[in-house]
Amino acid sequence: MVKNDCRPDYHIEIIPPKQDSQKLEEDLSLFASKFERVMKSGFIASITDNAMGLLAFQGHECIEELGLHARPDQVLIHLNTFHTKQALHEILDSCERLGIRSILAISGDGSPRLPKLRPKDVEAENTASVTSVELTQYILKHYPSFTVGVAFNPYEPEEHEFEKLERKLDAGASFVITQPITGKNGAVDRLLSRYPCLPVVVEAWMSKKLYLLSDVVGYPIPEDAVFDPIETLRNLRALYPDCGQYLSLLGFKTQYETIESMARGDIL
Repeated sequence: MVKNDCRPDYHIEIIPPKQDSQKLEEDLSLFASKFERVMKSGFIASITDNAMGLLAFQGHECIEELGLHARPDQVLIHLNTFHTKQALHEILDSCERLGIRSILAISGDGSPRLPKLRPKDVEAENTASVTSVELTQYILKHYPSFTVGVAFNPYEPEEHEFEKLERKLDAGASFVITQPITGKNGAVDRLLSRYPCLPVVVEAWMSKKLYLLSDVVGYPIPEDAVFDPIETLRNLRALYPDCGQYLSLLGFKTQYETIESMARGDIL
């Protein structure tokens, strides 16, 4: 989701509490404070769905339980294929009721504890497994008021990834969020060149936990490598000024004020 104003969006990743949390009230309070701060800043709260396959509460559940106000243009709910059909509709119905209209459809991280949508659940034919393509198509068929975005992985073989993206766009996807990049990226450049009118959000890795970034990009990054998340974000803003930025694992205590200052133009 990229809003039609002069400032590229900041998507602030928020991870809901895990269902086995031993400090659930504290975690819910933290979720609420992060969510409300993002709403106040005018950014987009990008709420994950069982990230890394770990069973967590759904974003809509937290918003409803805590009585939070979800501004329609400031909330993006991630939705993956690891749900039952009933749960899928419960999520989408709740989002409609809350006024949330933007979904990021992803295949998602699996887990033995998580069910997976079957092709017949989403009225898909000629496929053995439900991916974000079938999920996008199903959402837009039954919930046409939603705006649906999809992921783009610049670390996959390019022809394969662009072929998948074409199928996602044919299914109705209208914006893209990339996997994290740390500088100029050839696949992202090609994406922007091939689809000049497609809203693209590039992901910036805001944590110094480089072992997690290694898992995402698919190649080892030494833990002692020099990595400054704020400087990386600054570079991405300069390299891709027309793109939004998705800030993953943002430090609300240590980085958020800087992000607000950057958005206001107080600092470059």
